[in-house]
Amino acid sequence: MFKKGEWVQVHSVVLTPEQRAPQVPDDTKKVPLEMWVKGFLLEDASKGDLVKVETVTNRIVEGTLVEARPTFTHSFGDFVPEILEIDKMLRSELFGGNE
Repeated sequence: MFKKGEWVQVHSVVLTPEQRAPQVPDDTKKVPLEMWVKGFLLEDASKGDLVKVETVTNRIVEGTLVEARPTFTHSFGDFVPEILEIDKMLRSELFGGNE
């Protein structure tokens, strides 16, 4: 059970595949347009419930409760050694050294 005021993430389908615009690519037409939104839960609820949340921009959004206290899982990708070499070259050109 999640309590009113908790930071949560909700999910909803904005458009079903049948509702997608005719000009979108074929592979896009095959899947729904989905939305995931984070916000503050407006009433106590359980995972899977249809709920309303208030976002940090004060919008009220309705969706299925997915999780509480969601974290960011994105990154800037894997380490790329060439970028270090570029950094060294640029520092040398711009500042005359590795500082």
